[in-house]
Amino acid sequence: MEAKLKELRQRLEKECQINQELQNCNRDLEKRLMEKERLLEDLQTRLGDLDGSSPRDDNDSIHEVRQSRAAVMATEPIPEEPDIPATRVKKTASERAQIIKAMGRNDFLSRLDDEQIGMMVEMLTLQDRCPGDEIIKEGTEGDSLYIVAAGELQVTQAGRHLRTLTSGDVFGELAILYNCKRTATVKAVTAIRLWCMERQTYRSIMTSKSKRKRQQLMGFLKTARTLKGLRDEQLSNIIDSMEEVKFQDNEVIVREGAEGDTFYIILKGEVLVTKKVNGQQKVIRKMVEGQHFGELALMREILRTATCTAVGPVTCFSIDKEVFEETIPIESLEIHDDSDLESVSTSEKERPDSTLKLKDLIPVLYQEGRYQSDPVTLGLGGFGRVELVTTLHHGKYYAMKKVSKKLIVEKRQSAHVLFEKRILQEIQSDFIVRLYAAFKDTRYIYMVMEFCAGGEIWTKLKEAGRFEEHTAVFVVACVVEAYAYLHKKSIMYRDLKPENLMLDAKGYVKLVDFGFAKELKRGQKTYSFCGTPEYMAPEIIKNQGHDFTADFWSLGILVYELLVGSPPFSSSEPQKIYSKILDGVIRFPPHMGEAARSLTNKLCRPRPGQRLGNTKNGIKDIRNHRWFNSINWHKLRMGQTVAPTVKLIRKGPCYINFDRFPFDKSLAEEEFSDWDRDF
Repeated sequence: MEAKLKELRQRLEKECQINQELQNCNRDLEKRLMEKERLLEDLQTRLGDLDGSSPRDDNDSIHEVRQSRAAVMATEPIPEEPDIPATRVKKTASERAQIIKAMGRNDFLSRLDDEQIGMMVEMLTLQDRCPGDEIIKEGTEGDSLYIVAAGELQVTQAGRHLRTLTSGDVFGELAILYNCKRTATVKAVTAIRLWCMERQTYRSIMTSKSKRKRQQLMGFLKTARTLKGLRDEQLSNIIDSMEEVKFQDNEVIVREGAEGDTFYIILKGEVLVTKKVNGQQKVIRKMVEGQHFGELALMREILRTATCTAVGPVTCFSIDKEVFEETIPIESLEIHDDSDLESVSTSEKERPDSTLKLKDLIPVLYQEGRYQSDPVTLGLGGFGRVELVTTLHHGKYYAMKKVSKKLIVEKRQSAHVLFEKRILQEIQSDFIVRLYAAFKDTRYIYMVMEFCAGGEIWTKLKEAGRFEEHTAVFVVACVVEAYAYLHKKSIMYRDLKPENLMLDAKGYVKLVDFGFAKELKRGQKTYSFCGTPEYMAPEIIKNQGHDFTADFWSLGILVYELLVGSPPFSSSEPQKIYSKILDGVIRFPPHMGEAARSLTNKLCRPRPGQRLGNTKNGIKDIRNHRWFNSINWHKLRMGQTVAPTVKLIRKGPCYINFDRFPFDKSLAEEEFSDWDRDF
């Protein structure tokens, strides 16, 4: 008997021990589960698109690596003819303003266009609810969006308070996009009034609007003679590639004499077409909704022959040549030559100030200082100098580049000089200095250039130490536009640096000095060793052959120098500069932002084929980099962006933004080899 009791006692103790171990395991599992639930709640609070949560700025969003498959969004059928409810709640001006303001503060709704917002405002209905009413219940499926008109609501999740909603707050917006479960509960604390809209109403509105707009655009495109041979499928592709652009009253959409590369359809508003006749702007006609302009710009390089200006607010749909060429084969198009807004090719264009004569140009004199009464010298170079001149009759200022012919022959630069003159005669870009006239005598060749009153970027950078980021962004954006123009014409620049960037009176940046520029066909390489050491691409140093990608490398160096004050690869000895370039290690100072670092690294990749700008979308990929988020490229091209560089320009005599140089009274030797007979 005692033996049996002892055995039972041992078995009982063993079972108790097992139970104890199981309880310990359970407690450990419960503890770990609670920790995971707390972590999940924390992540949901921080990450979740909570119906009742306030929108966060994109900069504050937390990016996590996705560990599971994306949720599948089941499609919901929409009738062929969407049924938009006829019942509309009249709203006072203050109610409409409150709704529009609330939508503007919401991360999703603020991205709707004005017409979509207007339609939503019309269709919102009104609900009155009592204290304690649950508007949204966690875990249930939702189909409505709400905007708080008055009152107070509480947002909770798993019983935990998240936030309070008051007048002007939006919640439940995800439910108008797709059938989703509510992730929080929203309950009325006081009596409340809500503006609300169901998903089916919202989707009907958006679908109806999109179909109507597409049909409208299709009809507009079919009236363009150049496009009339295209199939509906091709016209549809064009619509898919177009973007909506808005213009304010008196804003210039296209300017006479500017290069055309964009086609516009007027969706809303009126556009005034004017043309310069005998120095005066003459009204040609007024265009209205459905009319279009610029279709020839999609097929060839032309200049606008008229100016188009918005009369009141104007909305257009536009497509540029680069995008168009990726969409439609050129052989599908019918070419017409009679358009008020297009002109002959650039080779036939008139040059401004073609009546200038060398004898009519007189030097501008310093008005004060140690060089008072001496002619103004704007800059010195290895081959000559740039002088400030004017004319008695016009009173306009010019920068006249005066170069010794004998020195050109000695340095074997005659081909470069002739090429520089030729391409500057053909170029017409607001981001490249203009050549107005060219002359020669027995001692010099003269190139009469546009005078950029703001001075050199180099001088401004040395004065400032380094530029603020928004200033650097603007300067580089102007260079990107100059590059886009040149590369489209198969011209490499090859000498980018702050010394070759000038500011006009408005603060816009212009590229000058084309002594190293070269024409090159796509796919070809050139092997000459030229440029400024700090800005030279590694393939030039290694004599591997280079092309347009060398310009992108120098653009990355420029970004760095403008933001830091010196280039990333520098030394008093060129050989050390080249060694550093070939090492390719860029060290960024702490103050240089992440976006600027990213752009610099992508432009300065050692392998030319991997550089930004040499990718599938070309220079468009540079424009689309986040460092340029503040740039409206269309407005920049139209000269409608306020230049932050204006604050760098000093006020005073016309030469005040330039260093001063003593006048050189010596004369160059005469030269009679006749290399310049066609100059």
